[in-house]
Amino acid sequence: MAHVSEDPRRGWDSWLNRVLARPSFQDFASRTPFLRRLARRDGLDIFDIVQGFVRSQVLYALTELDIPARLMDGPASAEALALNSGLSHDRMAILLQAGAGIGVLKRCRDGRFALTRKGAAMAGVPGLRQMILHHGAFYRDMADPLALLKGEAETELAGFWPYVFGATGEADTEVTRVYSDLMADSQRLVAQDTLATVSLEGVRHLVDIGGGSGAFLAEVAKPYPRIRLTLFDLPAVVPSARERIGSLGLAERIGIVGGSFRDDPLPGDADAMSLIRVLYDHDDASVAALLAKVHDALPPGGRLVISEPMSGGETPDAVTDVYFAFYTLAMRTGRTRSAAAIKTMCERAGFREVTNHPPRRSFVTSVVTAVRSG
Repeated sequence: MAHVSEDPRRGWDSWLNRVLARPSFQDFASRTPFLRRLARRDGLDIFDIVQGFVRSQVLYALTELDIPARLMDGPASAEALALNSGLSHDRMAILLQAGAGIGVLKRCRDGRFALTRKGAAMAGVPGLRQMILHHGAFYRDMADPLALLKGEAETELAGFWPYVFGATGEADTEVTRVYSDLMADSQRLVAQDTLATVSLEGVRHLVDIGGGSGAFLAEVAKPYPRIRLTLFDLPAVVPSARERIGSLGLAERIGIVGGSFRDDPLPGDADAMSLIRVLYDHDDASVAALLAKVHDALPPGGRLVISEPMSGGETPDAVTDVYFAFYTLAMRTGRTRSAAAIKTMCERAGFREVTNHPPRRSFVTSVVTAVRSG
């Protein structure tokens, strides 16, 4: 019988981990100049992870009290910012000091507080305030992460997103409006990165499946004035889509078709279709069925554009494999997939020339494109 040797690297890693975990080694490292710097850095990194939830809650409190907006015109004292906030000035001072600690505020020499560059930039990100406030539900869902992983938790996000569940039934119009507005604000960044990654030159008719209130198509309309554009989404989404598209003066450019991709035929006569932040809302069986349906609806050579945050796969990503992985888990309908996994699913649906494009900003979106087989 052939002898199978153990991976020597694995043995080395195991030995090194045991050494690093010894209190005696940590004590030695704290007294050795070079190792002391490494130990201090590792310690700070570990504590930064430990306090991550508190950092996000500080940001939440600052946002709920509109502190960034109130500081846009210049520095202010804790006393002034405490007025009408429901906080005493000393408690406001604690919050502002923490805001400076996380880098969105800075303390002036006279004791007042002002916005940092990062804090000012926050005000310029469309929908960021609404997104931060919306995360109150996500934070509560993460209170017991093991229950979430085991599927035992009744999550608020699952209740907040009946829009997704509405794919198999009636969806509340007001809830879908909130969802669509929230997504529309963030979709601008997604659209910008998507359109900077792929070209739609030569496309005659683009159908955006699950297009919400039309934010992606509105961005496509700017550089591609000759492409016919159609939005396809649930009937409950149509009113908010029609309202937003009309307010942008694009009613003549963007057609709207109400329907469910599960039960209704996709709009015909399209030579390109897009799925923008759609696949990660759904389970594997639903995604496989949707990709097959898109493949069959496109003509030979027709193009598919998939754009959403994707797992790093074999190279774990600090954002998508943490934030988005658990967010979709809390939604209880979908999952964050790697570009490689999406490529495999596209190929199984019959697509060819499936390409994973390097993301510009993985925390915004990644893009996979494919071509319908002949």
